[in-house]
Amino acid sequence: MSTESPGRPAPTWAAPRPAADRERLGRLALWAFAVATAADLGSLLAGWDLGHVIAKPLLMPLLVAHVITRGAPRLLVAALLFGWGGDLALLFDAEAAFLVGMGSFAVGHVCYLVLFGRRPANPLLGGAYLLALTGTVILLWGDLPPDLRIPVAGYSLLLTAMAFRSSALGLRAGIGGALFLLSDTLIASGVADWPQLPRPDFWIMATYAAAQYLLATGATPTRGAGVR
Repeated sequence: MSTESPGRPAPTWAAPRPAADRERLGRLALWAFAVATAADLGSLLAGWDLGHVIAKPLLMPLLVAHVITRGAPRLLVAALLFGWGGDLALLFDAEAAFLVGMGSFAVGHVCYLVLFGRRPANPLLGGAYLLALTGTVILLWGDLPPDLRIPVAGYSLLLTAMAFRSSALGLRAGIGGALFLLSDTLIASGVADWPQLPRPDFWIMATYAAAQYLLATGATPTRGAGVR
């Protein structure tokens, strides 16, 4: 028989704490994302393909789990999941897989653009991005396979628009958009057979993982969370 009076509240240790549990799960997911990212980058540095194949598909689902606990908008979750689709496609070394991956990322960029809405962004930054887009496409054009020129140019336009508009959410998201542009430019330069940095896949994944993290945390209601 309970000795508590009917109107007495239950002890705090016995009451459910959904907000605290959600915060705990969010931190756990973010730590797991950091570990998976480190494992992926370490595998790329070591030339261990299996490690990359195992770790890369974990990144976006873990980041999605983290931002969901912080009240992420549905469009952000969709953008990250389409990024995950692109990640999976690019694990396969084939032109068809490259096009599928590029298409999945493109849909993710559309989700980002809709999410950013009509918030004002610096027009001077827009001019700088336009110059970067024009110069990159012109330089890459002749070295790309003919059947990839139009798709890459169209994707580059969409990606650059996303990178520019991301700055409307603040510095964190703006840096994320710029890093996403850098990461995909590194991929395009590899497709064009330009000289590459040592371990180019490492730099591609490092800038990409940072980009998605900064975009995701910059677009959620409580910004600035980190691994702690």
